[in-house]
Amino acid sequence: MMVKAFSGIWQSLFPGLLFLGLMPIFASAQQAPITPVGGVQDQTPPPRPVQPAQSEQKPGVQGMGPGAPVNSASYKVGPADILAIRVWDEPQFSGPVIVQENGRITLPLVGDLEAGSKTPVEIEDEITKALTKYIVKPLVTVTVQEVGSRRYYMDGEISRPGEYPLVVPTTVLEAISKAGDPAPFANTKKIYILRGDKRIPFNWHDVLKGKHMDQNILLKPGDHIVIP
Repeated sequence: MMVKAFSGIWQSLFPGLLFLGLMPIFASAQQAPITPVGGVQDQTPPPRPVQPAQSEQKPGVQGMGPGAPVNSASYKVGPADILAIRVWDEPQFSGPVIVQENGRITLPLVGDLEAGSKTPVEIEDEITKALTKYIVKPLVTVTVQEVGSRRYYMDGEISRPGEYPLVVPTTVLEAISKAGDPAPFANTKKIYILRGDKRIPFNWHDVLKGKHMDQNILLKPGDHIVIP
């Protein structure tokens, strides 16, 4: 009788004891992070918010192409040169201007100004003075966008014939090298420079060897180097 009574009591208590024993397991399962298949926890960081792209600010004149490599304090402007004029915060006065055959440039409201044989810095001063009638303390910059007045020419049997800007002191040898050197069948002993009505000889082979260096003269605007 006692065994049956004990067995009945155990059967009635077992479900409750089993539930109490499993409660800690359920609690820890709810708190533990979910581990994907393979046993490796995903450590990928959360995505960062996308930052809006910032537009690049470029100072100076825009949309006019790169300025010619001239020294604004020493280069003398001439006819056919293209100047890039920038008046800060005044777009109606800004833009490219071609130097006319008479050496003048024309600006809105201002009219004609003398630019020939002046440096870009001197032209800046002229424009600034003229604009004071219309603008309070105008800030002006002038650069040479393209050299049209000072050029020399490579003719004949040369890799890259054509016209070249003369913006820095350039010797005959430097000009020939810049144009890609003479063709293999060129007569390099009979090269000459046409300067007006003068014909100046230049022996490329001798100059390369350090001979007759007096032939390696500085070029002037309008010179033609002829490689027969």
